[in-house]
Amino acid sequence: MQTPISRRTWLAAAASLWPLAVRAGPAAQTGDWADATRRRNVPWLLRLPEGAGPFPWVIYSHGLGGAREGGARWGEAWAAGGIAVLHVQHAGSDIGILRGGLQAARDAASAEQLIARVSDVQFALAEVARRAAAAESPWTRLRHDAIGMAGHSFGAVTTQALAGERFVNGLAVDEPRLRAFIAFSPSSPMDGRPVQQAFGGISKPFLGVTGSKDGNPLTGSRRGDSRATVYDGLPPGRRALLWLDGADHSSCGGGRPPGLPARLLQQRSAQAQQREPVHQALAARLSTLWWQAHLAGDDAARAALRKVDDLSPGDRWRMD
Repeated sequence: MQTPISRRTWLAAAASLWPLAVRAGPAAQTGDWADATRRRNVPWLLRLPEGAGPFPWVIYSHGLGGAREGGARWGEAWAAGGIAVLHVQHAGSDIGILRGGLQAARDAASAEQLIARVSDVQFALAEVARRAAAAESPWTRLRHDAIGMAGHSFGAVTTQALAGERFVNGLAVDEPRLRAFIAFSPSSPMDGRPVQQAFGGISKPFLGVTGSKDGNPLTGSRRGDSRATVYDGLPPGRRALLWLDGADHSSCGGGRPPGLPARLLQQRSAQAQQREPVHQALAARLSTLWWQAHLAGDDAARAALRKVDDLSPGDRWRMD
């Protein structure tokens, strides 16, 4: 039997699942698209690099209880590295659930919401292509042949699904328009299936980012060991894992949103807080190189990924 979760516990857990949400920055544009087929609104935030383009680009999916402003630490780094970033917001598992208590938490963690998120991303891909074909700015500045996908926590689950994770019923999406992936706080199968069964069919470059304290705030877990096993399930040759010693779930997501009371946050270790700037700087640098290598075809970035020798004690970088 499931142990009931109090509203207060849920709010604290959801807060710690929120990716970095700081100001969008002067280079960011925001808007909302209406998906008439699903009668659903998809808010977005676009970060463009300097220059005319066209640019490789990435769709970013926020964590549970997040918003389009989420993942700003990563998005700003990628844009500075020549990669455009489209942050999308997912109704039903976004900031609105923080008001809904336990029932909203159950709904947001459902397969139904995961399917909605996958459909949001596929809609965004089609919408960008449609607007670019109509010569609409700024969408003509994005390449149609160099698109990646990333996300944190529930956004990582969304990323895994679009990469081709095979679910218990045999379903696998493997979105053909996406060429490479990064999952911040990836999730191993909840039903105990071998990771090779779940992730063995993913054929495109996939990077996981996690840490020793990257547990599951909703269950009270404090360890990230199970998240790291996603790497073992991926086929050798196009996989990588960044393991950050002492990093927790907030480290991998980027911290708490502005305006959220600190009392709602799950308590963090001193180690996670102290090392967060170093952890995030390393994750931002390596993830930028990942996109440059696998979306922009940058040979220098590929070489840099194979010579990562500036890790702190306890951190690990695996790639084959």
